[in-house]
Amino acid sequence: MTEEKNGAVDEHPKEKQRGPVVLRRERRDELTTTDQRLLDSRGPSDWVHTDPWRVLRIQAEFVEGFGALAEVPSAVTVFGSARTGRDHPEYQVGRDLGGALAQAGFAVITGGGPGAMEAVNRGCSEAGGFSVGLGIELPFEQGLNPWVDLGVNFRYFFVRKTMFIKYSQAFICLPGGFGTLDELFEALTLVQTKKVTKFPVVLFGKKYWQGLYDWVKDSVLEGGKVGEKDLALLHLTDDIEDAVRVVKEAHQAWADAH
Repeated sequence: MTEEKNGAVDEHPKEKQRGPVVLRRERRDELTTTDQRLLDSRGPSDWVHTDPWRVLRIQAEFVEGFGALAEVPSAVTVFGSARTGRDHPEYQVGRDLGGALAQAGFAVITGGGPGAMEAVNRGCSEAGGFSVGLGIELPFEQGLNPWVDLGVNFRYFFVRKTMFIKYSQAFICLPGGFGTLDELFEALTLVQTKKVTKFPVVLFGKKYWQGLYDWVKDSVLEGGKVGEKDLALLHLTDDIEDAVRVVKEAHQAWADAH
């Protein structure tokens, strides 16, 4: 069944993901998400009695994610804005980056959505690489993009974040919004506290990221809130070859240590 879009027939109707469930047409109208229902304790006290059962669903998501991703080869997670249009220069950068990572022997993992995520998945897939998308239930429609080879949809952000970290050798952040910033600083915290090791974090796009980098250096570092070695965890670049080199060197160092 098709839907009309700008006067033309759209073979892929709008959809919303709810964990592994796909909702289309009138079934998309549910406004709340599983995360919201878990975290929002306002209203009746029924949640007190239902939260213990939610643990089973959370456990099931971990089991499903671990099972689906266990055989993914060495991979790099790339974050970026879902709002990046296909005609934007950053989309082509993402596509080229995905292709370069595939040619270097890495799978790519993204949030599986549109924009920069789609670009990276597309570039990887077109280069013959392994393209992974980890989707999340949102209050608005967002299905996995068509260039995802292996897709897993999650209800809970914290489960999804675990998968990003566990199955990646590096993070590369293309220009993005709050979601990208959230993943960026979580990764930095895990590396800083040595929860994960040999894990480079690359900020791709100097014009976009320079202000943030300078703030960390001039305010956070100067204020004594982080050390010099913490600032060194960030690698700022505009060059795809340089980004891939950083990933390869860190992965080789990790391999040598194991």
